[in-house]
Amino acid sequence: MWDLFLCLLPSLLLVLVTILRRWNWIRRLADSTVQQLGRCMWIMACRLLKLQCFPVSESTEECQAEVKLICKPTALASHLKKHCYNLTQPPLARWPHADPHLQIITDLMWPTNEGAEPQGGVRFTRDNLLLKDGGIVALDWAVSLTDQQGQAKRDHHPGGKFLGLHTSNPAIVVIIPNALGRVTPHLLRLCYRTLQQGFYPVVFHRRGHGGCPLTTPHYQEFGNTSDFVQAIAYLRSHHPSSTLLAVSEGSGSGLLLSYLGECGSSSYLTAAACISPVFHGQLWFEYELPWLYHWIALIYRKFQINRYATALSSVMDVAKILHCNSLRDMEELIFCAPKQSDQRMTDSMDNVGKNSSRVSVKPDWLSYWERNEPLRDADEVAVPVLCLCSRDDPLLPPLSTIPEALFHNSPYFLLALTEQGGHCGFKHKDGHVGTSSWSHSAVLEYFRVVADFFRVEEKKGFRDVIEHCGSQCLKHSTSAVLSRKRTTLLRKERPILVFSWRVGSSRWSSGVGVEETKALQGRQQRHPPAQQKHSAVSSLLNPDLPTPKIHTTRSCQTQPEKGKEGAPEDQEICSYVTVVIN
Repeated sequence: MWDLFLCLLPSLLLVLVTILRRWNWIRRLADSTVQQLGRCMWIMACRLLKLQCFPVSESTEECQAEVKLICKPTALASHLKKHCYNLTQPPLARWPHADPHLQIITDLMWPTNEGAEPQGGVRFTRDNLLLKDGGIVALDWAVSLTDQQGQAKRDHHPGGKFLGLHTSNPAIVVIIPNALGRVTPHLLRLCYRTLQQGFYPVVFHRRGHGGCPLTTPHYQEFGNTSDFVQAIAYLRSHHPSSTLLAVSEGSGSGLLLSYLGECGSSSYLTAAACISPVFHGQLWFEYELPWLYHWIALIYRKFQINRYATALSSVMDVAKILHCNSLRDMEELIFCAPKQSDQRMTDSMDNVGKNSSRVSVKPDWLSYWERNEPLRDADEVAVPVLCLCSRDDPLLPPLSTIPEALFHNSPYFLLALTEQGGHCGFKHKDGHVGTSSWSHSAVLEYFRVVADFFRVEEKKGFRDVIEHCGSQCLKHSTSAVLSRKRTTLLRKERPILVFSWRVGSSRWSSGVGVEETKALQGRQQRHPPAQQKHSAVSSLLNPDLPTPKIHTTRSCQTQPEKGKEGAPEDQEICSYVTVVIN
């Protein structure tokens, strides 16, 4: 009898638990008990691993924090506060999703595949770019989604066309991985979300990273932008009608911020964003990270070096590097060794006209960071940059190291500071789709709002041009074209707005052809206009700048052209070139 009872006891308990869980209050009590037990065990594990424990709300209702937006009061900042919904709603998630250490494990440390293999619900195709010095970088294009439901949402999402600005071509979002070059689950989800909303995401891999072959005996320095400049130029030349945007993950911000500072107003990017950025590279390498994450990153870096140990042994002490016990020592041995001096000097001489600060290269730690700090040229940045940071980030130095003065003084830097989010996690509880990434939604919405702001300001500038020029000049040229009866198809004349919102930008955008543009530039060289310090939208971003003036030039050219019957006809092409100057 008792033997039968003991045999049926597990089944009876299972049936009893199933019946009891039918009542909501019992189910909530059981779930809460299991959650509390799991949380206690996790806290004990963190203490054993010497990981800092951060307070996490048990429910989304308990979290009353808000996003703190630090920026200079400008027209763009006001527009973002008014229209960017995600920047006013903080990421709300309860334990375990909101725990920063669990976010690091699931978003950054979870294993993924290298190369352009389909993963994370995204199919990739790779472009290998041959650089001037013989090196190779890779561009992984996210071409489609593997699930039909996500692909259907992408086909009906207007985000890409909305950001095409003047054309229907979707915007290209350049995604920069972390400094280790590892493709993380967080990056794959960002590609998925970006592609789903109608953008064209492309992942930039440095030489020797992400399965990209290392064809030169050296890696790229932390803030060396020479390879990235060539990749952006390639994207610009092959996709001239698409808007270029960029977003970095973690320590990948060192490359993005360096590029924006070095290029300044000549950058091809319209807007940029940094998720959990590293503002001070030297401080980050010298900062004592939690030992668990430090050793995992160190081992991963050693695997990268060991893969090309034979080729790298001619320029660096590979055996000594593989025996390093810190990322700081490894970085110094890789880039500050005497053997690397000749190679860096050769690379610097190739870019004498582009970046004179890299001509004199010294193989020491301090000189290395003088030319590689992310914010070394922050005053030259002329592109809006949104930085997302969290107070409970265990992989970054304390919040006191954030350069808040930069965000208060520069009209282009914006900082969104949240109470919770971890490192690149920013989990948000969504009642419809479960847990999503708040940072992905905020960045993509930020891109759309910035594009909308520039489009509106461009229309305002065009209306100012019409008011300044008057309707008579437009009527005169239009009636002149319509009065001529031609059988040939003439180019529709229209006023052309040469518009650049970047500070100090002298880039021309013309639709009258190459010869007309060269002739106009020649006249400008013979009769230089007033010095152009700032553009129209720059004065909107920075209220301290003077109000710009508008100058309109009308140019006409007569060209012989044959009609249908072969008789020669004179074709007159008129255009208006409008320049915004001070």
